[in-house]
Amino acid sequence: MWVPVLEILMLVLLAAAPAWFWGGPLWAALAACALLLWILLQQIWKIRRLELWLSQPDWRTELPWKGVWAEIAQRIQRQLRQNDKLLLTSEQRLQYFLQAIQASPNGVTLLDAEGRIEWCNTTASNHLGLDPKRDVKQHIVHLLRDPVFSKYFAQGQHDAEVIIDGRSNSLIQAPKLSVQLHAYGEAQLLLLSRDITSVTLADAMRRDFVANVSHEIRTPLTVLSGFVETLQTIPLNEQERLNYLHLMSVQAARMQSLVADLLTLSQLEGSSPPGNHEQVPLPELMTQVAADAAALSAVLSGQEGDERGPVHVLNFDTQADWALLGVRSELFSAISNLVSNAVRYTPAGGTVHASWIRTPEGATFSVTDTGPGIAPEHLPRLSERFYRVDRSRSRETGGTGLGLAIAKHVVQRHGGELRIESQVGKGSKFMLTFPASRVVPLKD
Repeated sequence: MWVPVLEILMLVLLAAAPAWFWGGPLWAALAACALLLWILLQQIWKIRRLELWLSQPDWRTELPWKGVWAEIAQRIQRQLRQNDKLLLTSEQRLQYFLQAIQASPNGVTLLDAEGRIEWCNTTASNHLGLDPKRDVKQHIVHLLRDPVFSKYFAQGQHDAEVIIDGRSNSLIQAPKLSVQLHAYGEAQLLLLSRDITSVTLADAMRRDFVANVSHEIRTPLTVLSGFVETLQTIPLNEQERLNYLHLMSVQAARMQSLVADLLTLSQLEGSSPPGNHEQVPLPELMTQVAADAAALSAVLSGQEGDERGPVHVLNFDTQADWALLGVRSELFSAISNLVSNAVRYTPAGGTVHASWIRTPEGATFSVTDTGPGIAPEHLPRLSERFYRVDRSRSRETGGTGLGLAIAKHVVQRHGGELRIESQVGKGSKFMLTFPASRVVPLKD
């Protein structure tokens, strides 16, 4: 605290001079001491007043005094305002930082030097099953009870990530998480978690796809190579030779069909969504689908040694008086795959019914058959590539296992979806639903 020294000396001289004149040096000294005491008490009182002012909740009020103490208080106010601005800026930056971490698709968990949770974002909470408030100061190993993670946490080095099972309410499949610890600050740890379920599934699908394609191609190739070896090594009469050549042709056609379906899937996945410039008249499309279905039914029923009886009963609605906007080849492939599957899996003498229904939401194509039906546990996986309920029966009917996958891709590219309903012993119903934006009246 600074008090003007010259001002005090002047006041002391002014007080001591009259006292010296009237009473001598003693009275002058007493007058000077009294004045200094009064100045001291006054300064103590002002200091106390400043202290009370600083202790108020709101220090922004106007100052009730003037002079040097007012200047001191103003400077204090100015400094406090600057501190408030800096604090507000720091809080805003902290909030922005926390919001950015909250928006991150990766889980972020802050651990102290002992491994206790200090903070976690929502993603980490969902990944690891943590409660951001309740689990603060809880040890991460006590909450994340995974043997792989416990062993990983106990290690001195955390240079690599580990894969663990995440928390999920589903009993079918637990999500897969990639977690890694990073040291920061004063021996603190940053736990990052990343959902790699889709990556794991994609990798599994890739392996299954390669295995299935290899298996599907190996079977006809084995048959072909066997027939070729037979023709090369064993003398055959004309009828036997023709019979072997026919069987070889069947296996070659099977491989050609498989390759064609694989190319179709590849084109569907790699091309851009279809536009709205092409109109596909449904009567013409359904006429061709019905003809192909009748031919397939006749071929299946007319095979030599076949015991399934006469052809199927085919009911097709070819009078749908509207058109779809999309790619004709894709729509024909999707619809014909559903119909051919129904014909292949329906016993001879059974019924296959195909029709269109116009709704306010769009249009639905449905194929109903009287086949053996499908158990509920198989329905979610029917549209997977090469997935078959009964592999032996599928090979009897000559399917490639890609028809439903193609149909699903086509309808999704056109903004719709594939739906399946089935009961064991009562047949199945496959539906392709298209949005109203894809349905237009036929042109005259």
